Amino acid sequence: MKISLTVNGKSQSGEAEGRTLLSTFLRENLRLTGTHIGCDTSQCGACTVHVNGMQVKSCTMFAAEADGAEVTTIEGMAEPDGSLNTIQQAFQDHHGLQCGFCTPGMVMAAASLLKANPKPTEAEVRAYLQGNICRCTGYHNIVKAIMAASGQELPALAAE
Repeated sequence: MKISLTVNGKSQSGEAEGRTLLSTFLRENLRLTGTHIGCDTSQCGACTVHVNGMQVKSCTMFAAEADGAEVTTIEGMAEPDGSLNTIQQAFQDHHGLQCGFCTPGMVMAAASLLKANPKPTEAEVRAYLQGNICRCTGYHNIVKAIMAASGQELPALAAE
């Protein structure tokens, strides 16, 4: 079947079988490999994208379901000049990544959180990230980065 959607502001189309997952379509058909596939069971969140402004684990959605939708991937998060956006820069500045595998999903989740709640508490950030797994960092610096992106610091870390 033919699928047409807007990805990162550009009209895109391609052929996909009905069983093709959105994550696979993005990576294999559109060559947007920033959307990582970690588990294919919606456990890890590495494949998180935004579909019509909503956070979605793209391994749980068929590509055909996104036909006609607006999709934003990690590649679409950069500023128009190609520089990192506020969240991405905060992840870099506060060492919110280690191996980087979970980072695209974490950034996409952080963007959704900060859109809904521009000044979350540390507890709210931690609760919101429960659907995203990081096997390297222990989450401390990820939380710190999201707090910094919201214009806040963790009180206990302000002196660091």
